[in-house]
Amino acid sequence: MKRTDYIDWDEYFMGVALLSAKRSKDPSTQVGACIVNIDNVIVGTGYNGFPKGCSDETFPWERSGNFLETKYPYVCHAELNAILNSASRTLKGCRIYVGLFPCNECAKAIIQAGITEIIFISDKYADTDGVKASKRMLTEAGVSFRPLSTRRKTITVDYGIV
Repeated sequence: MKRTDYIDWDEYFMGVALLSAKRSKDPSTQVGACIVNIDNVIVGTGYNGFPKGCSDETFPWERSGNFLETKYPYVCHAELNAILNSASRTLKGCRIYVGLFPCNECAKAIIQAGITEIIFISDKYADTDGVKASKRMLTEAGVSFRPLSTRRKTITVDYGIV
């Protein structure tokens, strides 16, 4: 008899996104993303961090202050990294799993890449102009979005079990 407590596709792909977020060196916010094609094959992953060649030792991680002395003009968001890291020629019809609802800049990249669905966990910035703009563009472009629906609170990865 087969197991019945296995994780579903949404839980699996969101788990990959959350595990990817663990690579982020951002001290305040770690976000990961996982792009999946219609065959449930992962075609891209990413996390928030500085572009290649830009040292996380020399660029700022601050959230406030002079704009050029904060992380905001330099950090590449998880969604954009997942798109840029894609192993696929096309992302048309794909879905993206992400811990945090995409900002307006990432929404533009998601739309342009042809991704058609966003599954997210947190929408904590829903009242900001950036997320309001994001939702407006996504809706206009026909990109659907929904919060993750799961029966689990946690999934444990144990390196000691084989």
